[in-house]
Amino acid sequence: MHRILIALTFAAALQAVAAAQQKPASPEKTVAMAPVHQFVDGFNKGDTKSALAACADQTSIIDEFPPHEWHGSGACAQWANDFEADEKKNGVSDGRVILGTPRHVDITGDRAYIVVPSSYSYKKNGKPTKETGSTFTFVLQKGAVGWRIIAWTWSMG
Repeated sequence: MHRILIALTFAAALQAVAAAQQKPASPEKTVAMAPVHQFVDGFNKGDTKSALAACADQTSIIDEFPPHEWHGSGACAQWANDFEADEKKNGVSDGRVILGTPRHVDITGDRAYIVVPSSYSYKKNGKPTKETGSTFTFVLQKGAVGWRIIAWTWSMG
């Protein structure tokens, strides 16, 4: 009987920890995540206009394909053009980013730092391929029009 009581206590403690880790995001964090979802949803639908609308004009980007770094005015649009050219060059199509549960949504004043485990699935020369264990990290700034992405980096898993 003593062992059953200990096992039940341990199970209850694990359940409490799991519930605490899955608590809903605060409204402020949900609003800060909106441009991240807008960018990824636009990317996944091939809606470049929607994706780019989540970016501020002045943005810094680091990604896995050349030239690996974009910054300044229009950086998101230039990244999108270079991404499309890289896809064509390498026989890549049907790209889709899948976001996991954010590890961090830290908000300090008008800035937010967001870290999201991610994966990327696509076809390479018609063959399904997937990058897993990647991380999408964003910095956002809140201004007159709300939160906008001012920096992001994709780190391969």
